Amino acid sequence: MILIILVAPLVLSSFAPAGPIRIGDTVFSDGQQRVQFTKLISSQAPHPDETCLLDPNSPLIVLENSTGEPDGFIKAEVQGNPAPEWPFCPVHAEVQLTLHQVFQKPAVLETVRNTLMRWFGK
Repeated sequence: MILIILVAPLVLSSFAPAGPIRIGDTVFSDGQQRVQFTKLISSQAPHPDETCLLDPNSPLIVLENSTGEPDGFIKAEVQGNPAPEWPFCPVHAEVQLTLHQVFQKPAVLETVRNTLMRWFGK
């Protein structure tokens, strides 16, 4: 019974439709993405192309959203990254992405399935 209470919100949220992306929302990088810095971090050495690499499913907080315009973009802050060295994006870096580079909800059921398959070796 406790397991049902804990798992039910995950299942229900995975079936809920995604709404419009708003400022303050958490989005995730759709696969490994190369993105451009919008504001360079002063403690980081400058890089010639001013880009960095996001890992798949990297969480980002939306700071600005202009995807309703013809050449719209999303400006976001990187929230987590296990590898702080170049070419990966450092935590709290502000980056610019397009709408097709992100998705709103993590694939909860897919993550659970992948974890179970890893544990049981199939």
